[in-house]
Amino acid sequence: MEEPIAITLLNDFVFCPASIYFHNMYQELDGMVFKDVPQIAGAHAHSSMDNNTYTSRKDVLQGIAVYSEKYGLIGKIDKFDTASGRLTESKKQIKQIFDGYVFQVYAQCFALQEMGYNVKKIVLHSIDDNKNYPIDLPQKNDLMRSKFEALIEEIRNFSLLGFGQTNQAKCESCIYSYACKWGCND
Repeated sequence: MEEPIAITLLNDFVFCPASIYFHNMYQELDGMVFKDVPQIAGAHAHSSMDNNTYTSRKDVLQGIAVYSEKYGLIGKIDKFDTASGRLTESKKQIKQIFDGYVFQVYAQCFALQEMGYNVKKIVLHSIDDNKNYPIDLPQKNDLMRSKFEALIEEIRNFSLLGFGQTNQAKCESCIYSYACKWGCND
């Protein structure tokens, strides 16, 4: 049996596969050592979901662990309203919907469905401006579902040997760029 992939790594991998190496290396350290202001602010904004304090409604699951056996993915959801079937993933600020965001909620959706929940809609929520962005269910978007499945396969077969990031913008916004030998600056 293959080791499960953390759902959060889907977005990280899309951003840059090398960032996962550094994330794993630094995970035991205090976040203040390597995180920049946006990561710290995001963690703070997200804390009510992580700590189960966003709502006291009993029909809203928050911060629960989920697992998809089919895809070998493990992680936590932000919020799932069992009454409406609405799955919500919150980000501190959404300026653009990235594929990695969609892949994270697809993973959560599939895991919830395997657990017997009826996910009827998916929403990305931007905390700073309180905007919601509806996302197609994976069953209604064959292209994104195929890309999701291809990404999981790519992660399972990935090796840092021979990898080199070619997107300068990603390197410029990476909190690990100072230590990265796979980045654009080499």
